[in-house]
Amino acid sequence: MLKYKMTWKDEKEELGNEITCLLYEKGLLKTWYRDNPRGWTLVSGLWSPFYIQLRPLASYPDLLRKVGYALGKIITEECKDVNKVVGVAMTGIPLASAVALLTGIPSLWTRKIDVRSLGDFEKYIQSYGEHTLVEGEFKEGDRIAVIDDLATKFDSKLVAIEQISYEARKRRLKVECKHVVVLLDREQGAGAVASQHGISFHSLIPFKSKGMEWLKNSLSEIEYEVITEYLRDEKKYQDAEVQKEIRRRHRETKC
Repeated sequence: MLKYKMTWKDEKEELGNEITCLLYEKGLLKTWYRDNPRGWTLVSGLWSPFYIQLRPLASYPDLLRKVGYALGKIITEECKDVNKVVGVAMTGIPLASAVALLTGIPSLWTRKIDVRSLGDFEKYIQSYGEHTLVEGEFKEGDRIAVIDDLATKFDSKLVAIEQISYEARKRRLKVECKHVVVLLDREQGAGAVASQHGISFHSLIPFKSKGMEWLKNSLSEIEYEVITEYLRDEKKYQDAEVQKEIRRRHRETKC
């Protein structure tokens, strides 16, 4: 009997499904219904009924190992020319380390700097001095993939790539960084920005198009309904009366 060999496409779906549900189970993917009835105000100023907090991921070694395996497979299957990975400070650092341990691909990491855009980077670098912007060893001709936990607008990824380019120039080396790999893509425009800059963008969990369906059996009916509607029309949920109604429904269903 011939043994069925799973394709990478099928394995990626299976890993994405499993890891998405584990993120919710461990409380790294939070909802207003289960974790915080008032919801969250994001850095952008928008209100949200869910919040993705992946910084504690390394506190769950088994889950970190699964994530490292999945991201490593993305690199070996979809970024075949890559021979180094760079974790974006801070949450991308343990992810890159996990990938390195599971694939043998050497990892580096960016230092944390107070910069949110390429324009800010140009101003910042003038006063940064001689400190290194990337920790780890580069070699001439390295082909690099940036690794991070999630993507929203892609600005932080462009800054990380610029840190790599700047540091390589300082060391008088030519390297190439044409891939960005993230665990979760909020699908809020990162892919389009990456394409504009000639960057190949890869994610395990496209949250809007696939992540919510993978979570459907883990969420209550009201959680699934509200978050799915929010992802379709976030502007509607900025209305104070709409938020008040969500809190009312929360109280009623919790009673």
